[in-house]
Amino acid sequence: MTQTPAAKLAAEYLRLGGGRLAKIDDNLMSTRKWEHESRLAEAFWDEHIATLDERSRDEVISHLPTINHV
Repeated sequence: MTQTPAAKLAAEYLRLGGGRLAKIDDNLMSTRKWEHESRLAEAFWDEHIATLDERSRDEVISHLPTINHV
């Protein structure tokens, strides 16, 4: 099974040391940065994920670990 583009972005962000966790509440998506993340991960987020439209960014966020499962 192939990964969606959003899943690939999320996986790469996490591989680079990303520390953001998804917060999904009443179908609203956001992230919380509770852990330190590497500079590479932060730069990747800013360049490849933060620039996406809201729907695409939410799809990426849905592939991150959630605060409910930490």
